[in-house]
Amino acid sequence: MKKAPFIHDDFLLHTDAARDLYHNFAKNEPIYDYHCHIPQRLILENHQFEDIAEIWLGGDHYKWRAMRANGVDERFITGAASPREKFAAWCATVPHTLRNPLYHWSHLELARYFGITELINSESADRIWDAANERLAGLRVHDILAANKVAVVCTTDDPACSLEAHAEINRSAAIKTRVYPTFRPDNALIVDRPVAFNAWCEKLGGAAGIPVNSFDDFLTALDRRHAAFHEVGGRLSDHGMEAAFAAPCTPAEAAAIFKNARAGRAATLEECAKFSAYLMLEFGRWDARRGWAKQLHLGALRNNNRRLLAALGPDTGFDSIGDLPQASALSRYLDSLDATGELPRTVIYNLNPAENYVFGAMIGNFQDGSIPGKIQLGSGWWFLDQKEAMEWQINALSNLGLLSRFVGMLTDSRSFLSYPRHEYFRRTLCGLLGADMARGELPDDRELVGGMVRNICFANARDYFRLELEPSYAA
Repeated sequence: MKKAPFIHDDFLLHTDAARDLYHNFAKNEPIYDYHCHIPQRLILENHQFEDIAEIWLGGDHYKWRAMRANGVDERFITGAASPREKFAAWCATVPHTLRNPLYHWSHLELARYFGITELINSESADRIWDAANERLAGLRVHDILAANKVAVVCTTDDPACSLEAHAEINRSAAIKTRVYPTFRPDNALIVDRPVAFNAWCEKLGGAAGIPVNSFDDFLTALDRRHAAFHEVGGRLSDHGMEAAFAAPCTPAEAAAIFKNARAGRAATLEECAKFSAYLMLEFGRWDARRGWAKQLHLGALRNNNRRLLAALGPDTGFDSIGDLPQASALSRYLDSLDATGELPRTVIYNLNPAENYVFGAMIGNFQDGSIPGKIQLGSGWWFLDQKEAMEWQINALSNLGLLSRFVGMLTDSRSFLSYPRHEYFRRTLCGLLGADMARGELPDDRELVGGMVRNICFANARDYFRLELEPSYAA
C-alpha cells in the first residue's frame, strides 16, 4: 500500500469540525500580509529566481540558526559555498528539525510551490533540487503572489529610503497584489550611536529635501517622509523596540539631546530613553492625524553575539527573546496618546510568551468603542509563530478580549516562499476551534464559528487597515 504523504489535505485537522472550518471557511480566503520584510524591488522587477537555494535559503535566518545548531559550517550558511552546496547542507539538516516548526514549514513550502511531497533529507536532495528548479524556471514573483491570492503586501521601510519602487509598483497594471510601504523609523532613535545617527540624518535630509541642522529640521524631515509614505498609499507605521518608551521629556530636553548627538556625543541610557519617548509620541500623533495604524514589536533582545554580529551583520540569526518589564511603560505610552485623543489604531506584538496575559489585558484598557478591536494583540511572531505559541496567543486573546475581532496572521518574512505560514496559521486556528466544538465548549454551529474564522483570515484585516485593494479583493 502506498504511504500517504506527510503533508496531506487534513494536516493538523484532527476533528470533523476542524476539517469543515478549514476547507469551507479558511482555505480559500485571500492573504492580507500587513507586515513583512520582502524587498519591494523584487516585486517591481517581477524577479526570476536563479534556483531554489536563492528563494528558499537567502536571508532566512530561521534556517540559518537551525543549520548552526546542527554543526554546519558558516561557509554553507552565509559563506562562499555554492548554492547547490548550501541547499545540500539544508536538506541534510531538515531531518534534525523534527518538532521544530521548520520541519512543517519546509515540507509545506515544497508541497505548495513545487508539488513535492517526499520527505526532505540528503537522499532526496538531488531529486528535490532538479524538480524544484524545473518548476521555478516558470515561476516569477508575480506568479507566486497570484497563486497564493496575496491581496496586500506591506513592506518594512526606513523613512530615509526611496519610495520610488513603491510608486512604480502602484503605477503598474501587471499585478493584482497591492504593495504598500510601512514607516519604520527605528534609526531616528539611535542617539546613543552618534556616528550611525549622523550618517542617517544626512540620508534623511536628502530624502526629505531639507538640511537637518536643528531638532526642528529633524522633526520636519521625518514628518515630510511620513507624508510621502501616505502619498504612495502607506497607512501603517512600525516600531521594533525592546520595550515601550514613556520617560517624560520636554521639547528643550529632546532638542539638547539631538544637538549633542549631532556634535558626536553619545546619549546616555537615560537620555536615549527620554529622546525615544518624545519621538514615539510624535509618531503616534502623526499616525492618528493621517488615519494610520501603528504596530509595536516589543520584546526582542537583538544582536547577542558580538563576534558574529561583527562578521555577518544584523538580522543574521543572533537575536532572541528578551525579558524586560513591559506593562508600566506600555500603559503610560498608550495613555499619553489616548489622553489627548491621539491614540491611533494600534497592533501590539509580544515576543515573550510569559507576557501574553500582560499584553492581552493591556489592550482592553484602550478600546474606546470607536471601531471594533482598535487595540490589537498581534499574532505570534518570530519565535512565537509556530503552532504551540499561536495557540497561546489565540487563547490569551480569547480569554481577555475578542478573538472574533483579531486581524490574523502575517508572514514577517524575507522570503517569497513563506505564504504557507498563513495556511499553517489557518490550520492551527481551525484545529483549536474544532477541538472546542468537539468537546462541546463551542456550539456546533458551522456558520457561526466558520464566519469568525473567515473574518480572522482576511476580512478583519481588510476592514482594520483600510488600505486600497484591487476590486476583486475589496468586497
